[in-house]
Amino acid sequence: MNTYIIGEIGQNHNGSVDIAKLIVDLVSRPVYEEAFHIELRPMDAVKLTKRDLRDELTDSQMNRLYDSPHSFGRTYGEHRAALELTDEEHFEVYRHAKSLGLDFVETLCSRGCLSLLKLFTPDRLKVASRDLTNLPLLEAMAETRIPLILSTGMAGKKELDEALEVITRYHSDISILHCVSQYPTHPDNLNLRTITYLKQHYAAYRIGFSDHTIGIAAPVAAVAMGAEILEKHVTIDRRMKGTDQQGSLGPDGVNRMIRDIRLAERWLGREELYIEPSVAAAKVKLERSIATNKRLPAGHVITADDIRLLSPGDGFRWSERSQVIGHRVLTEIPRNEIIYPSLITNL
Repeated sequence: MNTYIIGEIGQNHNGSVDIAKLIVDLVSRPVYEEAFHIELRPMDAVKLTKRDLRDELTDSQMNRLYDSPHSFGRTYGEHRAALELTDEEHFEVYRHAKSLGLDFVETLCSRGCLSLLKLFTPDRLKVASRDLTNLPLLEAMAETRIPLILSTGMAGKKELDEALEVITRYHSDISILHCVSQYPTHPDNLNLRTITYLKQHYAAYRIGFSDHTIGIAAPVAAVAMGAEILEKHVTIDRRMKGTDQQGSLGPDGVNRMIRDIRLAERWLGREELYIEPSVAAAKVKLERSIATNKRLPAGHVITADDIRLLSPGDGFRWSERSQVIGHRVLTEIPRNEIIYPSLITNL
C-alpha cells in the first residue's frame, strides 16, 4: 500500500516564493527510521492555492477593515492580495518541486485561475470544500481532463453526487477526500468512519483524507482505515505570522507524520493469521512446554501429577500431553526440566 501524501502549502508562504520553495525543500526530505535502519519515502506532492481576487468576495467584504495579528493589509482585500503569488511565481514553485521529484497540485478557486495552465500542467487539480457546489468551476476544471481531487468539508451526499455528475461527463480520474472544515477540527467532529463509508459507496474513486486536526495521529489512523491519499498543511515554522501556521506541521512534525504513515503502510501487512518467521526464535524461547514438577527416575510411568509448563517452548505442548502421560521415563529427568521425546518411551 502506498499512500499519496500531499503537503499543503496553502498561504503559509506568506506571499514569498522563497518561503514556498523552503517548504518544498522540507517536504522533499527523505525520512529515516533509526531502529531498523529503513529509509522511507517522503511526501509525494506539494500543493499551492490560486485565487482570482476579482471572484472572491463582495466589494464590501473585500473593503472591510482587517484588524488581526495575522493581517498582511489594512483591509481584507489588501490582506488577500499580499498572500497571492502570480502565475509566474506558481510556475517557479512548480519547477522547483519537479526538480526534487515531487508532484505538484493546484487548488483553483475560480475559472480565471485556469490561466495558470498556459504556463504548466499540474499533476492534479484540487477543488476546495467551499467550491464543491460551484458547478461552473467544476465543469471548467473537468474539461482540462487533469485528475481532480474533491474535498467534502462542507458537503453532504447530495452535493457530492451533483459534483460527480458534472465532472464525470469529462473523466473519472477523481479522488474524494473526507474533510471537516473546522480549523482545527474538534476530536468529536472528525468522524473518520466517513472514509469507510466513502470507500463502500464511491468505490470507483480514490478515497482519502484532508486533515485539519492538531497533531499527526489522525492521518495515521486514516491510513489504517484505508485512506489512499492524504493532505496536511505544512510550514517551515509554526510560529510565523499567518492564520494557518499554528495548525500546520513544522519540520519535526512533517518528519514524524511521514515516518508513522510509511511505517503504518508496512504494519498493515496482509489479511491473514500466521506466524511471522521473524518471531520463530522468540516463540521457542518464550512459549511453554511440558516439564517435570519433581525428579522422575528411569522406569517411572508419568502421571498428570508429575507435569507442569515451563519455557522454552521446544518440547511437548499442553495440547499434546497425551503423548507424555502414561509413558515411561528412559533416563532420569531432574525436577523443573522439559520432558523431550527422546527421554520417554514411544508407546
